[in-house]
Amino acid sequence: MSRNTPWLPSLLCLLLLFASFGTMAAPKAKNLKAFDVLSKESQQCAACHKDINRGLFQQWGDSKHYGANVGCYECHGAKSTDPDAIKHYGFNVSVLVSPKDCAQCHEREVKEFTASHHANAGRILGSLDNMLAEVVEGKIMFNGQSPAAVSGCAQCHGSVVKVMENGDLDPATWPNSGIGRINPDGSKGACNACHQRHKFSIVQARRPEACGKCHLGPDHPQKEIYEESKHGIAFYGNVSDMNLDSSKWVVGEDYDAAPTCATCHMSATKDMPITHDIGGRISWTLRPPVSEKIDAKERGRVKSWEDRRADMKKVCVACHTSTWTNDFYKQFDAVVNLYNDKFAKPGLSLMKFLKEEKLLSETNFDERIEWTWFLLWHHEGRRSRQGAAMMAPDYVQWHGLFEVAHRFYIELIPEFEEVLHKAELKGNKKAAEKGKKLLAEILSRPEHAWFTGKEPEEVKRARLKAQQEFKQRYAQ
Repeated sequence: MSRNTPWLPSLLCLLLLFASFGTMAAPKAKNLKAFDVLSKESQQCAACHKDINRGLFQQWGDSKHYGANVGCYECHGAKSTDPDAIKHYGFNVSVLVSPKDCAQCHEREVKEFTASHHANAGRILGSLDNMLAEVVEGKIMFNGQSPAAVSGCAQCHGSVVKVMENGDLDPATWPNSGIGRINPDGSKGACNACHQRHKFSIVQARRPEACGKCHLGPDHPQKEIYEESKHGIAFYGNVSDMNLDSSKWVVGEDYDAAPTCATCHMSATKDMPITHDIGGRISWTLRPPVSEKIDAKERGRVKSWEDRRADMKKVCVACHTSTWTNDFYKQFDAVVNLYNDKFAKPGLSLMKFLKEEKLLSETNFDERIEWTWFLLWHHEGRRSRQGAAMMAPDYVQWHGLFEVAHRFYIELIPEFEEVLHKAELKGNKKAAEKGKKLLAEILSRPEHAWFTGKEPEEVKRARLKAQQEFKQRYAQ
């Protein structure tokens, strides 16, 4: 070291100090509660299940539970007064392991999960989705349930697990690993919805496929959207660099190849800890017909949408600049506002009018326009908004807004006019006139001028010129 650089040691000390701040800010991995030895009860369980359920025994043997001497009885042991307790070779056990059981060791994780939207996913009775599975598609024929709901809806949303008189679990409600399962002990949720038993692998839980069991398909294709996005492409192309078995797994520090669902919605950053409240970083709710900010109905009583977005941005800036991140959110918000203002709010007002004027029956889905509206918001509308949220252009456009527009202009509006026409023929001219005025007001708005033929001439000329230039560029 040169004697002419006396400031160098001080600089090194300063750099080390900054580095220590970064280390201090990083969340620490939480150790599993460990037992000194495997309990006698679990030793007896393992001795039998090693032969009877070889696969389960081996999965447990590969788990962190095994390393911490957490065995069968620590999870399945029950009190004789528990509603689902059964006698099993001299032990009181429960077949079902609930979040309340997991909380013996994972108290913070269960508390966060219980406060999440996931935990309430089982509360779908009375929803339009539930009516479809119970009534329209289904039939009450399996222990008071519809098989469509038992093997469909409930396997993602969760069942209300019932104990029969003989102590067995009702097969119409179990087996079930739905994320919002309502358990006999009163707890909500199923930890094994994400952490598949009996290995409970963090690698498996961090991969996008863990979420893809439920988040896919025509109404919420997040898995397909992720796979189309640059994030998904980067993940599958660089999965060997993802360091998925890291204990702390801090984005930008332990890995930087790509984010997964877990990265954005729950995993640690350099200044945020892991959370099991999966919706804690979501600022819009994209589920209903009209999107709302997540705290719209409980403003001031729950975490604000601004704070939620700020937390999600902390994930983004691990790999992106703040300018890139802010501009992405402007694009996302623009799509949501376009969908809301041009299609969702007008469509909802038309449907509300028909219901209020009693121009539709009280039964859902028995008239064509009800199917049209449901497909517009529940399928196509969700796809467009979710595509924008997760950077999947094809889902914004061709699987999304293109289909929304077709559904709105070519189906919903003519079907609305048809209902009014039928009302007029039946003598209800007052309601028909009110409906015509409502529709005319909606279609008089500038965004619908192309449809009514009332676009300004300069706009038409500019579009015609662009079309001609396009044809010249691509003329065969």
